[in-house]
Amino acid sequence: MSKSTTVHTTRLARVGGSFRDPSGHVYRRDDRIIRTVTKVGKEQFDFVRESGLFELLIRDGRLLPFELLEGTALPEGFDESVSYALEVPKLEFISFPYEWPFPALKAAALFHLDIQRAALERNVTLSDASAYNVQFIGAAPTFIDHLSFRRYEPGEMWSGHRQFCEQFLVPLLLRSLFGIPHNAWYRGSLEGIQTVEFSRLLTWRHYLNKNLLTHVVLQSWLQRSAETTLQGPDFDKTAVKGERALPVEAYRKLVMGLRHWIDSLEPLRTSKSTWQDYAKANSYQVDELGQKAAFVRDFAAQHRPRQLWDFGCNIGAFSRAALEGGAQYVVSFDFDQGALDACYAEARASQLPIQSVVMDMANVSPNQGWMGIEREGLVSRRSADALIALAVVHHLAISRNIPFGELLDWLLDLAPCGVIEFVPKPDPMVQKLLALRADIFDDYTWAFFTHCIAKRARIDRILRIGQYGRTLVSYIRHDYEEIRRNCLQ
Repeated sequence: MSKSTTVHTTRLARVGGSFRDPSGHVYRRDDRIIRTVTKVGKEQFDFVRESGLFELLIRDGRLLPFELLEGTALPEGFDESVSYALEVPKLEFISFPYEWPFPALKAAALFHLDIQRAALERNVTLSDASAYNVQFIGAAPTFIDHLSFRRYEPGEMWSGHRQFCEQFLVPLLLRSLFGIPHNAWYRGSLEGIQTVEFSRLLTWRHYLNKNLLTHVVLQSWLQRSAETTLQGPDFDKTAVKGERALPVEAYRKLVMGLRHWIDSLEPLRTSKSTWQDYAKANSYQVDELGQKAAFVRDFAAQHRPRQLWDFGCNIGAFSRAALEGGAQYVVSFDFDQGALDACYAEARASQLPIQSVVMDMANVSPNQGWMGIEREGLVSRRSADALIALAVVHHLAISRNIPFGELLDWLLDLAPCGVIEFVPKPDPMVQKLLALRADIFDDYTWAFFTHCIAKRARIDRILRIGQYGRTLVSYIRHDYEEIRRNCLQ
């Protein structure tokens, strides 16, 4: 089906997270992503476009490129309030700040400040500092909201300062100062971690840090002050907004000082995480790891998936094997912070198309936010045409009491082909899981494992390794060919 035919036959669907900005919204139409620019946002958009900032950022790969549609080129379905439509590339996988490992959030924060600095050079600023305006292509951040840019007004304060602190800085400080990952707190508070709440964790020693005073303690005080003013009988809007002028050089200095501080932040190393050394300390021999990597590589070469999901990716060794075999893009999931930090760092250093995502597979991200559609859950974002789940199902089935059959059904739902590893009970890793609990897992057997897969898929290849019989199974779901035909149409 051609693109022009699709435009006239498929309904526009507004993206759930795109409803707050009167300047424009984001829509899906099949595989097309279209951002509108309304009459409300037209003047600012034209100013920024004429400044050359869009061209600069797109050329540097820091902003999603767009094709400007107007007049008769506008897709059907928009009313007279829309001045332009911007058609932008569809990203491989959308992730959210509460799913990013520490180094990815840090990279996004530095990236956002660099965008702000580049904008000021063109007499432009950002109207907000939302972390949701940043997405990842592999390990590289990119800016996606063309309507966040507006004309800089001389002397204005940084209107997005507190938002930046709560959506970027404070989540980073949570782990840098206290060793606490930001992900669970952030997921439960989608607008970020409030400075007022975070400041309660600080001791008097933290107050000796000038940066903490400026960007956290002061922001917390201003928030409390604003709330008190709003509740008072003599509410003065100008008192809340403030009338002080901030010279542009002071604005730049504030941004650059914050950037320098964030660049120095590292996770607090209280101890090694549970699985970050798993690749070195497990029940495999070196040659067995090589066999597993070769099996994944061959699987990827057979199917050449556009997007592969790697569950329990650890430091990403098998994600890299999948790329070597022919996978175009890999989304790597793990809940272990240290392991995923290393996975992200390697992908960033080697410029690999691997996107690292913090995810507890027994508690995946749900649909949430306004009307439950603002931030899509993992299942709503499923876009893989292949998956691998190595050394992970025994943890979910035994440590987390996930019914084995339901777990396998869920994995089979996510992709039409894949590789799943079965680790039998005699294996030392399973014995460790069973050491302090009764073995109530009667269905955790090879026979039940293969039975569950065979109900919905054809078992294509099997690799048994090691003295305990760890086994990798590649499957092809019964509807595989139909899915491939639909993708090609």
